[in-house]
Amino acid sequence: MKQLFVTLFCATLLLTGACSRQEPAPAPAAQRLKVVTTLFPLYDFARNIGADLVEVNLLLPPGVEPHSFDPQPDDILRINRADLFVYTHPAMEPWAVRVASAIDTARVKIIDASAGAKLRQATAAYPQADDHDHRHDEAIDPHLWLDFSNAEVMVDNLAVAMAAADPAHHDTYLANARSYREQLAALDEKYRSTLAGCPNKVLLHGGHFAFGYLAARYGLDYRAAAAVSPDAEPTPTRMADLVRQMRANNLRYVFSEELVAPRLAETLARETGAAILPLNAAHNLSREEFAGGVSFIALMERNLTNLVTGLGCQ
Repeated sequence: MKQLFVTLFCATLLLTGACSRQEPAPAPAAQRLKVVTTLFPLYDFARNIGADLVEVNLLLPPGVEPHSFDPQPDDILRINRADLFVYTHPAMEPWAVRVASAIDTARVKIIDASAGAKLRQATAAYPQADDHDHRHDEAIDPHLWLDFSNAEVMVDNLAVAMAAADPAHHDTYLANARSYREQLAALDEKYRSTLAGCPNKVLLHGGHFAFGYLAARYGLDYRAAAAVSPDAEPTPTRMADLVRQMRANNLRYVFSEELVAPRLAETLARETGAAILPLNAAHNLSREEFAGGVSFIALMERNLTNLVTGLGCQ
């Protein structure tokens, strides 16, 4: 009888929430750590690490190509209202170094997310480029997040900075980062096992040299029409050489980059009869994707699907 009474008592309390497990409430907006990031990968990494404890803002407007982005006075104000300002690398956002001089660094912590990552030389990765295709600030290929081991380093850098800025939630940030790194490691293994069996290893891209890290990690022979800058124009000799390579390797697909005009890919496709497949370097999202909450991992899954088709892995 006593046991029945206890059971009924707890059941009654459960209805009122007294016997239920209490989940921590999200931090009030005014108390959330404020993080401003330059590019979409950093934005999505910070959201996964911070969850409800942070307010993350993407400085780059959705749909805008990042290489030519130039911050405006309103952007500087947004950064100065933040606790953390996170950028990728001076080669990706050369303006970030200039912006630092206009930021109250006594209040806003500036984070170079590339610290400790393995960087690749852009000039070495694109030996066919003419000298005029390169600028002095392109010695480093800045698309480092497309090597998922680098993405894990960037996640750690963000987590450490967020834990230091908000020590009351130190353990939560680090635990969330561990969980997200596990997702990146699983993605990395999926890419490795899937692409290992592709009969074609030539990744031919009618655009700027954005996928060197991805190609190097998975043993692909990456050939791009233009150098690292999306404004770089390939020479007619370069385009003719790519057409010859497509025919010699019997390539049925040429890749184009989302958010960048596919003019070069269309030219190569027209000359060879190839079809065009999109790849997303994830610098940024379209307005529709951003509004729909598309994640970095979802973009990379979509890329893998298109690589499987384009490289004949099916």
